[in-house]
Amino acid sequence: MRKVLIVSYYFPPSGGPGVQRVLKFVKYLPQFGYKPVVLTVGDADFPAIDESLLNEIPNDVRVVRTRIFEPYDAYRKLTGKKPGSAVDVENIPSGGKKKASGPMEKIADLVRSTFFIPDARVGWLFTAVSAGMKIIEEEGIDAIYSSSPPYTASLIAKSLKKRSGKPWVMGLRDPWTGFISTPNRWFVPAAIDRYMERDSVERADAVEIAWEGIGKDLLGKYPGLDRNKIVYIPNGFDSEDYPAIERPRNERMTITYTGSLYGRRNPRTLLDAVKSLTASGKISRDKIRLVFAGRFGADVRAMLQEPEFDGIVEEKGYLPHEESIKLLLESDLLVLIVDESELSSEIVPGKVFEYIGSKRPIIAFAPQGAAAEIIRSTGAGAVVPPEDLSKAKEALESFYVQFRERGSIGGDRNGQFAPREEVIRNFERKEAARKLSTLFNKILEKDHGQANR
Repeated sequence: MRKVLIVSYYFPPSGGPGVQRVLKFVKYLPQFGYKPVVLTVGDADFPAIDESLLNEIPNDVRVVRTRIFEPYDAYRKLTGKKPGSAVDVENIPSGGKKKASGPMEKIADLVRSTFFIPDARVGWLFTAVSAGMKIIEEEGIDAIYSSSPPYTASLIAKSLKKRSGKPWVMGLRDPWTGFISTPNRWFVPAAIDRYMERDSVERADAVEIAWEGIGKDLLGKYPGLDRNKIVYIPNGFDSEDYPAIERPRNERMTITYTGSLYGRRNPRTLLDAVKSLTASGKISRDKIRLVFAGRFGADVRAMLQEPEFDGIVEEKGYLPHEESIKLLLESDLLVLIVDESELSSEIVPGKVFEYIGSKRPIIAFAPQGAAAEIIRSTGAGAVVPPEDLSKAKEALESFYVQFRERGSIGGDRNGQFAPREEVIRNFERKEAARKLSTLFNKILEKDHGQANR
């Protein structure tokens, strides 16, 4: 069995969607001939903690955790925020990217955008590279895989490749520069960040992407990049995560969203549709329930607490992954919201596959594009343009009529929910691990061939 070093900041006990892709690779790669060794952080300021995920790490997988300097406590003190507050979601308004609201926050943002390149986890470089080289020597590592963001993980893996000569697959779950999460940098740090991105994708033996828009973004920035080194391996779901429970018979149509909401990823259109339909009597207030489980920015929390939603909206906060899956299975309808940005039509949230795996109908607020096509190709539900209130009301009322008449949603009455099992099976996490192992085989064969010349 060959060995692969996996460099990832997000790993249990980290919670949230970023951890699932790597965790499932670690779980299933051994079935395809690769034993993973994980290099991660030991004292991180994770946005979410899920201790239950520690139980999913296979017992025979070695996990090496190194120290990291994280600036968030200093940032909170400087800007007067509470200890432990969520820096990523709390400060991004519904109008778009976060904007500094006071002089200290402006100073903090200037420091972040100028010195923390490519991101605030750059302090991990000081311990991770030496630890990674030790692992490579002790374990006889054959290949290196990194998962970004944070993009510091790519810099660590690139350094390990240069020092060890081992082939490297650079994994990207989101684009690097110019994305909605990219800091607003002035031209010098922006140029440095862009250089880091370009140098990394050029030096990597392959660039593995979680959604196809990432590849289009890279080729748009760097037209000379070898497009053959970009490999698309979609996110997915693990059917072993879903307990066998009966489809619920809820007294109220339960509509659920799980995940983070902030900035332009907000439920305004959904809430306005519910407000209009309940006010007109087309949906009875005592027959509908909206459940939001996750981490929410201040603007979104204010939306959920509007008086019109008293007795309708239930906010649960962040849930461990196991409880989140159970909540999906207990729901009648699931809500997907795609971020509004220049890349909106290309963005495919990992959550869409977890929803599809639950076999519950989905109402997706998404532009025409990749996410909408996946919903349609799998027969998983209805797609509504993000700000189209009329279509949102039409879709919700249609689902509600089915619920009122049958006590559940389904049966393909309007062609909105007719799951296609043969398509859905392609998005199993095990299948993603098989594709990654095939990519490792390819780069190792190429590396071996070059070594023998």
